Amino acid sequence: MPRPFLCRAPDVWHCKGSTGCVLRDTIWTDQEAGRVDLLVIRAKAVSEKEVDSGNDIYGNPIKRIQYEIKQIKMFKGPDKDIEFIYTAPSSAVCGVSLDIGGKKEYLIAGKAEGHGKMHITLCDFIVPWDTLSTTQKKSLNHRYQMGCECKITRCPMIPCYISSPDECLWMDWVTEKNINGHQAKFFACIKRSDGSCAWYRGAAPPKQEFLDIEDP
Repeated sequence: MPRPFLCRAPDVWHCKGSTGCVLRDTIWTDQEAGRVDLLVIRAKAVSEKEVDSGNDIYGNPIKRIQYEIKQIKMFKGPDKDIEFIYTAPSSAVCGVSLDIGGKKEYLIAGKAEGHGKMHITLCDFIVPWDTLSTTQKKSLNHRYQMGCECKITRCPMIPCYISSPDECLWMDWVTEKNINGHQAKFFACIKRSDGSCAWYRGAAPPKQEFLDIEDP
């Protein structure tokens, strides 16, 4: 099963509810990691326009917003750069609004459509690049990949527990009432030598002593 560069950062991913998004399991769950159509890029939008995308089952035209983008880096996806991002025309139908003009950079996860195109919705992970912590930015290339076999367990209320050693307990919502809290910004859940998983803080690579620690 192919794995993305990032797997175990707590963040928004799954689509449910009226707003299209719920609290974060991980950016990439094990299920999402196997998706061959998942793209993750750093990019900025240059221009936008409304385009036709065929017709619905009743013969009505389907409109989408087309963003022409400048890709800065591909974190997961093909070697070919993404040139256009498509989304629904309004947030009422899960459309995403991006600042145009090429000044604001984003970290964008979405669905590949082939031929240098991708599609995004409100359910996808899309955040301004400058809102990410240094740890999050540095972890995109490798750190989160070290936790692809770990499971992040959300804590909805105290007390909460893990049920197996390959879990990391995610506490941001309980401690801060914030889905992008201290844990999400500064920690990554990674797998250690004994098969257990644990939160690791910092942008520097984990030291061997940390990886070799065994849980009692």
